[in-house]
Amino acid sequence: MSDKEICLIIDDSEVIREIAARIVADLGLRAAQAENAGEAVAFCADNKTRVVLLDWDLPSMGALDFLRGASELPEDNKPVIILCATENDHQQFTLAKAAGAAYHVLKPYDRTAIEAAFAEAAILEAGAAKEISSIAKS
Repeated sequence: MSDKEICLIIDDSEVIREIAARIVADLGLRAAQAENAGEAVAFCADNKTRVVLLDWDLPSMGALDFLRGASELPEDNKPVIILCATENDHQQFTLAKAAGAAYHVLKPYDRTAIEAAFAEAAILEAGAAKEISSIAKS
């Protein structure tokens, strides 16, 4: 296994997961993917996961189910959770934050949005994010 920190991307859309995985890898993290909340909770229980990009609209077990499961992880294994939503719904963000999501981004997201969320969540050091950006532009 790579020594890079892991970002778990939870989304029922394979296309969204693949796009996010490329962005995450470009930002220097190892991307892992899950298409549902149950699979994601199990992954986090078995792997030290630094950050999670969590889709709000998941089939069967939803985002709140994942947040409940993640809240039961040991303190030293709780990831930073970034909610990914298609609507700018303050009530949804408040509910997710109360359940453990620290940040949110709106879909469709791009590298800039994920990079900004990672910087806000201190996943990337400010200097590292700028360095990665300049490398990607050259």
